[in-house]
Amino acid sequence: MPLSKRNLVISIILIVVIILLSTLLIFRDQIRLLIGGYLLVQDNLYPVDVIHVIAGDDYRTEYAIQLYKQGYAKLLFFTGGWCVEHEYFHGEHGLELALEAGVPREAVAYDETQVMSTYDEALLLKKYLNEKQPSYQSVMVVSDQFHMRRSQWTYRHILGKGFTIIMAPVPFNQTPIKQQWWTDAASQKYVEDEYKKMVYYFFRYQLNLKWLAIFDKY
Repeated sequence: MPLSKRNLVISIILIVVIILLSTLLIFRDQIRLLIGGYLLVQDNLYPVDVIHVIAGDDYRTEYAIQLYKQGYAKLLFFTGGWCVEHEYFHGEHGLELALEAGVPREAVAYDETQVMSTYDEALLLKKYLNEKQPSYQSVMVVSDQFHMRRSQWTYRHILGKGFTIIMAPVPFNQTPIKQQWWTDAASQKYVEDEYKKMVYYFFRYQLNLKWLAIFDKY
């Protein structure tokens, strides 16, 4: 290639790179919102049979109780087993919070089997419904905003197409998690971990690579 043509090609490449970098810089916050936004799934809410609270901090349980008291479900269901961080069983703790908030005892159920993942919790819900509430055909899943995409896939995978699954994330203003996740270290780690876990779930559960079970974690 003649020198003049080579210089022209190099110049065009440099201009394109500069434009791309400038665009990324100018729209970096919008791009970050899109990255976080992909993880968000929020359905229109309507009454279901059961609300399943994925184990976590109290704000998840508190939001689920709000939904129950607004008439969105017949039953609250808790899972998670023993929580090392808080030193309590998630189910019993959820029950205590629900009773304190005025939820009838018969409207709360839980399974304290120890879990390692969201996948395990969805399996416990399926087991409970099969054994105790076979007529139930709909669930509302409560967890964090950035947890919803992976949770939705998990519940659909486990419960099947005939089951109605409503995703009800706790509003950002009721959690310490920031929608502008890149401005907060804990929120940034949450988003990064979710993308890693989604890749892991694809290989572990969708492709059914069972040997990956040694890496299971919440």
